[in-house]
Amino acid sequence: MNNTKIDWATRSWNPVTGCLHGCPYCYARKIAERFGTLFKGPQPEDEGLTFLPDEPERFYELDEPVRDASGKAEPFPANFYPTLHRYRLGDPAKMKKPQRIFVGSMADLFGAWVPDAWIKAVFDACQKAPQHTYLFLTKNPQRYYDLLNAGELPALDNFWYGSTVTKEGAEFFSGPIRYHSFLSVEPLLEPLNAGLGSFGAAEWIIVGAMTGPDSKDHQPRREWVENIVEAAGITHAPVFMKGNLAGVWGPDLIQDHPKGMVWPEVV
Repeated sequence: MNNTKIDWATRSWNPVTGCLHGCPYCYARKIAERFGTLFKGPQPEDEGLTFLPDEPERFYELDEPVRDASGKAEPFPANFYPTLHRYRLGDPAKMKKPQRIFVGSMADLFGAWVPDAWIKAVFDACQKAPQHTYLFLTKNPQRYYDLLNAGELPALDNFWYGSTVTKEGAEFFSGPIRYHSFLSVEPLLEPLNAGLGSFGAAEWIIVGAMTGPDSKDHQPRREWVENIVEAAGITHAPVFMKGNLAGVWGPDLIQDHPKGMVWPEVV
């Protein structure tokens, strides 16, 4: 479990890493491929990383960390291939002070390719440490509905289900009232033309700009952000502007939080 520079969380936790979406602006893939070791030495099968041959893509399960010559744990031993790090599942329970945890900052835990058993293992680990608030985020919100219909989506006060929305008309999770949901509009690459009902029952709207080496020519316009703020106001959903919007919005960023979400004052 790591401290995080992500504005809306206090910790990031990656019991699962890797993703198959292939988004061109993905920061996580760049990090994993830079620091991954899959093609830089012994194959992971020789290092205790179990390859799942029945999966359509290369999937791995790791019971213990793979360590380099100095004994340091490798963060991405399978690069950006989907990997379950079982040894990380107990991390939340080790932290007694409440945290706001972004689950899967280096993955899409709810991607169509992720085995149900992996998701269940993560949910179980979260429920063993109920002192924390868990924020899940996906580009595949249909998986939330699939789990909901199967009776496998926990309806807990400290579970928040987020959907990434980057274009007008994108699908997002807006489940029954007993489920907390939020939207992450990041990166904001085009106007959403949001209006009445655009954000459904979402209880929180996070907005951010594209970052990284190629981001200069892909910054949002202020009026795009204003439109989101106005639409969120219709349903009284708080808006949280990430720090990377300062160049567009100015220094007085709106950074509101849902009333029902714990925000630790001391991390």
